Amino acid sequence: MQISIEISLYPLAEQTYKSQIWDFIDNLKTVDGLNVVTNGMSTQVFGEYDLATTTVMAEIKKVHETLGAAVFVCKFIGGD
Repeated sequence: MQISIEISLYPLAEQTYKSQIWDFIDNLKTVDGLNVVTNGMSTQVFGEYDLATTTVMAEIKKVHETLGAAVFVCKFIGGD
């Protein structure tokens, strides 16, 4: 089963936030089997359901472990 995930990341840290957002996106792009598309408002991740959801959740956890305060807005759409 395929899934599409749209993600917006809003770091609440005082330091530069753009590098944190790009690190999150770059980590997603390294995963074989995922198609990652970005625009000015969000990042879209397309791929096999288990791979995409597991990868996205692991990357969200990394951000919370390293940054602490960050807000994610996500949409999960069944299908590509």
